[in-house]
Amino acid sequence: MDLTDTDSLVTVLAGLAILAGIIGVLMPVLPALPLCWGGVLIWAIFADGGWGRWVVLGIATALTVVGTIIKYAWPGRNLKRTGVPNSTLLAGGVLGLVGFFVVPVVGLVLGFVLGVWLAERLRLGENRLAWPSTKDALKAFGLAMLVELSVALAIALTWVVGLAVV
Repeated sequence: MDLTDTDSLVTVLAGLAILAGIIGVLMPVLPALPLCWGGVLIWAIFADGGWGRWVVLGIATALTVVGTIIKYAWPGRNLKRTGVPNSTLLAGGVLGLVGFFVVPVVGLVLGFVLGVWLAERLRLGENRLAWPSTKDALKAFGLAMLVELSVALAIALTWVVGLAVV
């Protein structure tokens, strides 16, 4: 692979963006799905090839949109069913954001868990009552990450198939 060739350079950069997106799912510092989609977009615009790259971009766009909707709707519906209020999730999100800056790498998750637990502790009045809501919120967080990882990997697979076919 000659990196002085524009097509090769664009392909490598697109692949790095997709890889960064996949890593961004596991380390929520980077916007995972936008990075994966952006890598495919860069490849579709600047790489040599025919109309097939636009088909790949269309599939990646559909995966990104549907995946983003599912990422928020499915866990949110599960939380509504278990009775975790939005104020609890807001508290978890705020403390998760604080934790992100205070404790590198794991602070987001730790802050989220602490925020949900504190909000439920204040709302329900007892530790033993706050813990089930905290577990439900953690399950929803894990489900959202699983959906996002699945979509990111599907975008990467679509792009690799596009590379082979186009």
